[in-house]
Amino acid sequence: MIWLTQQTSDRLHAELDNLRGPLRAEVIERISTARDEGDLKENGAYHAAKDEQGKMEARIRQLEEMLDQANVTVERSPDDNTVSPGKVVTYRFAGDDDEVFLLGAREIAEDQSDIEVYSPESPLGAALLGAKAGETVDFEQPNGKVAKIEIVSAVPFTG
Repeated sequence: MIWLTQQTSDRLHAELDNLRGPLRAEVIERISTARDEGDLKENGAYHAAKDEQGKMEARIRQLEEMLDQANVTVERSPDDNTVSPGKVVTYRFAGDDDEVFLLGAREIAEDQSDIEVYSPESPLGAALLGAKAGETVDFEQPNGKVAKIEIVSAVPFTG
């Protein structure tokens, strides 16, 4: 399940509609026009349009899959101080200042510039997932060293 805000879900649905409709039609027209110019082996416009079509179709599949798996709810996550998608997590490395992030799909970051967004699949998100406020968890850093992270709080995101 992928947690999205309503704002992000609406934006991704609009992007998908645009890709499936006007943008897809535009790329198909460019491919057709380039094909009419003749020899396809040396036709740069044709190859560029085909590359763009491939990227666009991949993005359509990505959006469809994400939106099919998305959990968009007007209900807030339970206020149980457990790190889970849809929570604003405050944490600290031993001896450091508090840091804050929202646990959810990375696409939310485009709509929430005032807070960092980490995916539950990210190294930090995965390490903290399921931990409760007051607990300390081990986090294997990219350099291979293990750091202790204290969960200060995990509260529902209110937008």
